Amino acid sequence: MLEIDDPEALTAAALSRIATDDSMPDEEREHARSAVREDAAEALAYLVEPSELAGEVPGVELAQASWSSERIDYDPEAVEWDLGEYDEAEGDNGDVDAGR
Repeated sequence: MLEIDDPEALTAAALSRIATDDSMPDEEREHARSAVREDAAEALAYLVEPSELAGEVPGVELAQASWSSERIDYDPEAVEWDLGEYDEAEGDNGDVDAGR
């Protein structure tokens, strides 16, 4: 989870990155500018490289990355679920399953 507390700064940083990306074709550049102005997740995608986030983690190979965004009222004190109760109810042995 990521909280964006200054969307204007995020958008400005992404627009700056797009403007200085010499490898980006001009026709793609205008589409990219439009996308980051409309969606913070798009702006973030131009600034954060997923392979750099997981690239140095032993035993992990990034197969695919995607971004999505959703506005929520986030309360860091709220507990959404208790995984221990779920594991006991399902008869799970406590192994971590990344698919859950």
